[in-house]
Amino acid sequence: MNEDLVTIDITDGVADVRLNRPDKYNALSSDMFKAIIAAGESLAEAKEVRAVVLSGNGRGFCAGLDMESFAGMAGDSGDGGGTDGLLKRDERPENHAQRPAYVWKRLPVPVISAVHGVAFGGGAQIALGADIRIAAPDAKISVMEIKWGLIPDMSLTQTLRDLVPLDVAKELTFTGRVLSGEEAKQIGLVTHVSADPLDHAMQLAQEIAGKSPDAIRAGKQLLEASWRADERTGLELESSLQMALIGSDNQKEAVMANFEKRAPEFKNPE
Repeated sequence: MNEDLVTIDITDGVADVRLNRPDKYNALSSDMFKAIIAAGESLAEAKEVRAVVLSGNGRGFCAGLDMESFAGMAGDSGDGGGTDGLLKRDERPENHAQRPAYVWKRLPVPVISAVHGVAFGGGAQIALGADIRIAAPDAKISVMEIKWGLIPDMSLTQTLRDLVPLDVAKELTFTGRVLSGEEAKQIGLVTHVSADPLDHAMQLAQEIAGKSPDAIRAGKQLLEASWRADERTGLELESSLQMALIGSDNQKEAVMANFEKRAPEFKNPE
Protein backbone atom coordinates (compact mmCIF):
# COMPACT_ATOMS: atom_id res chain seq x y z
CA MET A 1 0.00 0.00 0.00
CA ASN A 2 2.72 2.45 0.99
CA GLU A 3 4.54 1.89 -2.29
CA ASP A 4 1.50 3.15 -4.19
CA LEU A 5 1.22 6.32 -2.08
CA VAL A 6 4.61 7.53 -3.32
CA THR A 7 6.00 6.52 -6.68
CA ILE A 8 9.66 6.68 -7.73
CA ASP A 9 10.93 6.50 -11.31
CA ILE A 10 14.71 6.80 -11.81
CA THR A 11 15.94 7.73 -15.29
CA ASP A 12 19.46 8.92 -16.20
CA GLY A 13 20.30 9.71 -12.59
CA VAL A 14 17.12 11.72 -11.90
CA ALA A 15 14.59 10.34 -9.41
CA ASP A 16 11.06 11.46 -10.28
CA VAL A 17 9.21 11.18 -6.95
CA ARG A 18 5.42 11.69 -6.90
CA LEU A 19 3.11 11.96 -3.93
CA ASN A 20 0.32 9.73 -5.15
CA ARG A 21 -2.93 10.21 -3.28
CA PRO A 22 -4.57 12.47 -5.86
CA ASP A 23 -8.16 11.92 -4.72
CA LYS A 24 -7.19 13.57 -1.40
CA TYR A 25 -4.85 16.25 -2.77
CA ASN A 26 -2.03 14.05 -1.44
CA ALA A 27 -3.10 14.83 2.13
CA LEU A 28 -1.00 13.35 4.91
CA SER A 29 -2.53 10.26 6.49
CA SER A 30 -0.55 7.95 8.75
CA ASP A 31 0.25 5.70 5.79
CA MET A 32 1.27 8.72 3.72
CA PHE A 33 3.76 9.78 6.42
CA LYS A 34 5.31 6.32 6.33
CA ALA A 35 5.42 6.17 2.52
CA ILE A 36 7.14 9.55 2.16
CA ILE A 37 9.73 8.68 4.78
CA ALA A 38 10.39 5.30 3.15
CA ALA A 39 10.80 6.93 -0.27
CA GLY A 40 13.29 9.48 1.00
CA GLU A 41 15.31 6.95 2.96
CA SER A 42 15.48 4.56 0.01
CA LEU A 43 16.89 7.33 -2.20
CA ALA A 44 19.55 8.16 0.39
CA GLU A 45 21.12 4.78 -0.39
CA ALA A 46 20.67 4.93 -4.19
CA LYS A 47 24.14 5.66 -5.56
CA GLU A 48 22.83 6.02 -9.11
CA VAL A 49 20.63 8.96 -8.13
CA ARG A 50 22.18 12.37 -8.81
CA ALA A 51 19.14 14.63 -8.37
CA VAL A 52 15.57 14.29 -7.13
CA VAL A 53 12.36 15.98 -8.30
CA LEU A 54 9.55 15.89 -5.75
CA SER A 55 6.01 16.66 -6.91
CA GLY A 56 2.39 15.63 -6.36
CA ASN A 57 0.03 13.81 -8.69
CA GLY A 58 -3.41 15.23 -9.33
CA ARG A 59 -4.60 18.77 -8.71
CA GLY A 60 -2.19 19.78 -5.97
CA PHE A 61 1.19 19.18 -4.36
CA CYS A 62 -0.06 18.35 -0.85
CA ALA A 63 -2.99 19.67 1.18
CA GLY A 64 -1.30 18.99 4.50
CA LEU A 65 -2.65 16.82 7.29
CA ASP A 66 -5.68 14.73 6.36
CA MET A 67 -8.11 16.20 8.87
CA GLU A 68 -10.71 13.49 8.12
CA SER A 69 -8.34 10.88 9.52
CA PHE A 70 -7.01 13.11 12.30
CA ALA A 71 -9.43 11.73 14.90
CA GLY A 72 -8.38 8.20 14.02
CA MET A 73 -4.75 9.18 14.44
CA ALA A 74 -5.34 10.55 17.97
CA GLY A 75 -3.61 8.69 20.74
CA ASP A 76 -0.53 6.54 20.78
CA SER A 77 -0.73 3.58 18.42
CA GLY A 78 2.72 2.41 19.45
CA ASP A 79 3.90 2.17 15.83
CA GLY A 80 4.28 5.81 14.94
CA GLY A 81 0.79 5.97 13.51
CA GLY A 82 -1.01 7.96 16.23
CA THR A 83 -0.44 11.60 17.04
CA ASP A 84 1.65 10.67 20.08
CA GLY A 85 3.63 8.27 17.92
CA LEU A 86 4.21 10.95 15.31
CA LEU A 87 5.83 13.18 17.92
CA LYS A 88 8.13 10.48 19.28
CA ARG A 89 11.78 10.52 18.26
CA ASP A 90 14.54 7.96 18.08
CA GLU A 91 18.27 8.66 18.01
CA ARG A 92 17.86 11.22 15.22
CA PRO A 93 17.12 14.91 15.93
CA GLU A 94 13.82 14.87 14.03
CA ASN A 95 10.70 13.00 15.14
CA HIS A 96 8.41 10.90 12.94
CA ALA A 97 6.21 13.89 12.07
CA GLN A 98 9.18 16.01 11.03
CA ARG A 99 10.84 13.33 8.94
CA PRO A 100 8.67 13.52 5.76
CA ALA A 101 9.96 17.07 5.26
CA TYR A 102 13.41 16.76 6.80
CA VAL A 103 14.34 13.57 4.96
CA TRP A 104 14.74 15.60 1.74
CA LYS A 105 17.08 18.08 3.39
CA ARG A 106 19.16 15.15 4.64
CA LEU A 107 19.52 13.50 1.22
CA PRO A 108 23.11 13.69 -0.09
CA VAL A 109 21.89 14.87 -3.53
CA PRO A 110 19.94 18.00 -4.56
CA VAL A 111 16.15 17.86 -4.24
CA ILE A 112 13.87 20.11 -6.31
CA SER A 113 10.22 20.42 -5.34
CA ALA A 114 7.70 21.26 -8.08
CA VAL A 115 4.62 22.85 -6.53
CA HIS A 116 1.24 23.22 -8.22
CA GLY A 117 -2.22 23.60 -6.77
CA VAL A 118 -2.09 23.65 -3.00
CA ALA A 119 0.81 23.23 -0.59
CA PHE A 120 -0.80 23.78 2.80
CA GLY A 121 0.59 23.19 6.29
CA GLY A 122 2.63 19.99 6.24
CA GLY A 123 2.55 20.08 2.44
CA ALA A 124 4.26 23.46 2.43
CA GLN A 125 6.83 22.19 4.91
CA ILE A 126 7.61 19.16 2.75
CA ALA A 127 8.19 21.46 -0.23
CA LEU A 128 10.46 23.64 1.93
CA GLY A 129 12.58 20.59 2.74
CA ALA A 130 13.84 20.63 -0.86
CA ASP A 131 17.01 22.49 -1.85
CA ILE A 132 15.23 24.34 -4.67
CA ARG A 133 11.51 25.07 -5.04
CA ILE A 134 9.67 25.80 -8.30
CA ALA A 135 6.03 26.87 -8.09
CA ALA A 136 3.23 27.56 -10.53
CA PRO A 137 2.16 31.23 -10.58
CA ASP A 138 -1.27 30.32 -9.20
CA ALA A 139 -0.06 27.78 -6.64
CA LYS A 140 -1.46 28.31 -3.15
CA ILE A 141 1.11 28.01 -0.36
CA SER A 142 0.45 28.44 3.34
CA VAL A 143 1.96 27.70 6.73
CA MET A 144 -1.57 26.87 7.80
CA GLU A 145 -1.26 25.22 11.21
CA ILE A 146 -2.61 28.29 13.04
CA LYS A 147 -6.00 27.56 11.44
CA TRP A 148 -6.20 24.42 13.60
CA GLY A 149 -4.78 26.06 16.73
CA LEU A 150 -1.35 24.52 16.16
CA ILE A 151 2.22 25.56 15.30
CA PRO A 152 4.21 24.31 12.29
CA ASP A 153 6.05 21.20 13.49
CA MET A 154 7.45 19.48 10.41
CA SER A 155 11.01 20.90 10.54
CA LEU A 156 10.06 24.49 9.64
CA THR A 157 12.66 25.76 12.12
CA GLN A 158 15.37 24.20 9.98
CA THR A 159 14.08 25.26 6.55
CA LEU A 160 12.14 28.53 6.65
CA ARG A 161 14.92 30.29 8.57
CA ASP A 162 17.20 30.00 5.53
CA LEU A 163 14.64 31.55 3.17
CA VAL A 164 12.95 34.54 4.81
CA PRO A 165 13.67 37.04 7.61
CA LEU A 166 12.37 36.29 11.09
CA ASP A 167 9.58 38.86 10.91
CA VAL A 168 8.26 37.34 7.68
CA ALA A 169 8.42 33.84 9.18
CA LYS A 170 6.46 35.10 12.17
CA GLU A 171 3.80 36.71 10.00
CA LEU A 172 3.33 33.54 7.96
CA THR A 173 3.12 31.45 11.14
CA PHE A 174 0.78 33.81 13.01
CA THR A 175 -1.66 34.41 10.15
CA GLY A 176 -1.62 31.27 7.98
CA ARG A 177 -1.87 33.64 5.01
CA VAL A 178 -2.19 31.88 1.65
CA LEU A 179 0.43 33.01 -0.88
CA SER A 180 0.33 32.58 -4.63
CA GLY A 181 3.42 31.22 -6.34
CA GLU A 182 4.24 34.77 -7.47
CA GLU A 183 3.92 36.13 -3.92
CA ALA A 184 6.01 33.27 -2.55
CA LYS A 185 8.77 34.12 -5.05
CA GLN A 186 8.72 37.79 -4.04
CA ILE A 187 9.47 36.97 -0.41
CA GLY A 188 12.00 34.22 -1.19
CA LEU A 189 9.89 31.23 -0.24
CA VAL A 190 10.31 29.67 -3.69
CA THR A 191 13.26 29.84 -6.08
CA HIS A 192 11.46 30.06 -9.42
CA VAL A 193 7.94 30.58 -10.75
CA SER A 194 7.07 28.55 -13.82
CA ALA A 195 3.96 27.85 -15.88
CA ASP A 196 5.01 24.17 -15.83
CA PRO A 197 6.90 23.65 -12.55
CA LEU A 198 7.36 19.91 -13.04
CA ASP A 199 8.91 20.27 -16.49
CA HIS A 200 11.10 23.13 -15.23
CA ALA A 201 12.21 21.02 -12.27
CA MET A 202 13.00 18.01 -14.46
CA GLN A 203 15.11 20.11 -16.82
CA LEU A 204 17.07 21.56 -13.90
CA ALA A 205 17.52 18.12 -12.35
CA GLN A 206 18.83 16.75 -15.65
CA GLU A 207 21.32 19.62 -15.84
CA ILE A 208 22.53 18.86 -12.31
CA ALA A 209 22.70 15.12 -13.05
CA GLY A 210 25.12 15.88 -15.89
CA LYS A 211 27.71 17.30 -13.47
CA SER A 212 30.21 15.35 -11.37
CA PRO A 213 28.14 13.52 -8.74
CA ASP A 214 31.02 13.71 -6.28
CA ALA A 215 31.22 17.50 -6.57
CA ILE A 216 27.43 17.89 -6.40
CA ARG A 217 27.22 15.82 -3.21
CA ALA A 218 30.18 17.66 -1.71
CA GLY A 219 28.59 20.99 -2.62
CA LYS A 220 25.36 20.12 -0.80
CA GLN A 221 27.29 18.83 2.20
CA LEU A 222 29.39 21.99 2.30
CA LEU A 223 26.47 24.39 2.21
CA GLU A 224 24.26 22.45 4.61
CA ALA A 225 27.01 22.07 7.20
CA SER A 226 28.58 25.51 6.95
CA TRP A 227 25.73 27.94 6.23
CA ARG A 228 25.14 28.76 9.89
CA ALA A 229 28.43 27.51 11.27
CA ASP A 230 31.41 29.52 12.51
CA GLU A 231 34.10 30.61 10.06
CA ARG A 232 36.60 27.91 11.05
CA THR A 233 34.07 25.14 10.47
CA GLY A 234 33.15 26.49 7.04
CA LEU A 235 36.70 27.18 5.86
CA GLU A 236 38.04 23.85 7.10
CA LEU A 237 35.19 21.97 5.45
CA GLU A 238 35.83 23.75 2.14
CA SER A 239 39.44 22.63 2.32
CA SER A 240 38.83 19.02 3.34
CA LEU A 241 36.11 18.44 0.74
CA GLN A 242 38.18 20.02 -2.00
CA MET A 243 41.21 17.91 -1.14
CA ALA A 244 39.08 14.78 -1.49
CA LEU A 245 37.83 15.89 -4.92
CA ILE A 246 41.13 16.98 -6.48
CA GLY A 247 42.64 14.16 -8.50
CA SER A 248 39.64 11.87 -8.08
CA ASP A 249 38.39 9.94 -11.12
CA ASN A 250 35.32 12.13 -11.63
CA GLN A 251 37.28 15.34 -11.16
CA LYS A 252 39.81 14.25 -13.78
CA GLU A 253 36.96 13.24 -16.10
CA ALA A 254 35.42 16.71 -15.72
CA VAL A 255 38.70 18.31 -16.77
CA MET A 256 39.27 15.95 -19.71
CA ALA A 257 35.70 16.33 -20.98
CA ASN A 258 36.08 20.11 -21.00
CA PHE A 259 39.41 19.99 -22.82
CA GLU A 260 38.11 17.45 -25.34
CA LYS A 261 34.79 19.29 -25.78
CA ARG A 262 32.66 16.21 -25.15
CA ALA A 263 30.02 15.09 -22.68
CA PRO A 264 31.58 13.70 -19.49
CA GLU A 265 31.10 10.11 -18.42
CA PHE A 266 31.01 10.15 -14.64
CA LYS A 267 31.05 7.16 -12.32
CA ASN A 268 28.49 6.77 -9.57
CA PRO A 269 29.84 7.46 -6.06
CA GLU A 270 31.02 4.41 -4.14
